[in-house]
Amino acid sequence: MQMEDKTITRQDIKDMIDTYMISIGERFDLVAEHAEDMYVYDMDGTEFLDFYAGIAVSSVGNCNPKVVKAIQEQAAKLIHASNYPYSIPQAKLAKRICESIGMDRIFFQNSGTEANEAMIKMARKYGVETYGPEHYHIVTAKNSFHGRTYGALSATGQPDNGCQIGYHPILEGFTYADFNQLESFRAACTEHTIAIMIEPVQGEGGVYPATQEFLQGLRELCDEKGMLLLFDEVQTGWGRCGDIMAFASYGIKPDIVTMAKAMGGGMPIAAVCASERAAKAMNPGSHGSTYGGNPVCCAASLAAIDEIIGRHLPENAKEMGAYFMDRLQALSGVKEVRGRGLLVGVEFEKPIAFAVKHGCFDHKMLITAVNPHTIRMVPPLTVTRQDCDRAFSILNTVLDELDNPAK
Repeated sequence: MQMEDKTITRQDIKDMIDTYMISIGERFDLVAEHAEDMYVYDMDGTEFLDFYAGIAVSSVGNCNPKVVKAIQEQAAKLIHASNYPYSIPQAKLAKRICESIGMDRIFFQNSGTEANEAMIKMARKYGVETYGPEHYHIVTAKNSFHGRTYGALSATGQPDNGCQIGYHPILEGFTYADFNQLESFRAACTEHTIAIMIEPVQGEGGVYPATQEFLQGLRELCDEKGMLLLFDEVQTGWGRCGDIMAFASYGIKPDIVTMAKAMGGGMPIAAVCASERAAKAMNPGSHGSTYGGNPVCCAASLAAIDEIIGRHLPENAKEMGAYFMDRLQALSGVKEVRGRGLLVGVEFEKPIAFAVKHGCFDHKMLITAVNPHTIRMVPPLTVTRQDCDRAFSILNTVLDELDNPAK
């Protein structure tokens, strides 16, 4: 019998999830009922300081009013169209993004892993059509993370991580090289290598920013050998690292770049952008998406991008990120604070990251842990000094409790 919403409880929701959904990871003991800017609220009204932003998604703040309005207005006009007809939001968004980041062509997808699949396909098709059928090899970084579909999973340089276990044989044609080690990438390239695929900041891999010299060297290596440089900016793009796209802050332009997460303001949308040279590899039938470029998602993305650029949120990310990382240096047991903008990682001397995550939840703050030693914080880009101070205070309290469990 269907349950009336007015009688539903927190436990009812948890029981339904636990009964009917396939479990693929740990959940917070939180039934997210509504959210606003820097806060997420449980069904009972409990307020949580949001320093994970739905994993770097809600960058313009939770339920940003302009994004909400754009969704509501577009949903009343046209919810779905597919990619057979032209649609107004898709056209406007394509122009806005290409002109904002200096790329020539774009194709919309629904998630970051889909965008990375499209980028891999484009690069390989370019290689095969330009140089011959054996030219499909791509070099990616050890400890990278590019998604969970087969191509993106195979590009992920974590063969011993659970994300690849049980899925072999993975897609052939990928070699992993040492991140921030140019000579390792050079050595991994063969006569059949067509592209290098890299994250400007390794997020899931532990929050490791690329050095200027490394990315500049990769650009020069690709130019020297006629290869494509591919940037996965699913997590780093749209203001997160202190510029519209992270590649802009490095002064380096990729041949293809992917994006997702922040670009939708909370709605599921992603994209692959390419130079004219790389994009010409794709033709009718070589790729497609039923939902990619959905009108409602495009309208939400337009509103989110207007907020990111109009409110100077990349600049705020740079300023608040520097302030927050400086404060985090004072926490006890810290081995290293790493990051770029508001993609922030704290590595501890001891393997306490998951305990810190759980402790923060107990103190009503949401963060993630990417490995036993490292927590990651990616708050909305609307974050203030007061928010950072509150987050620091909670972390400080949690670490004190872990150091002194008898208190």
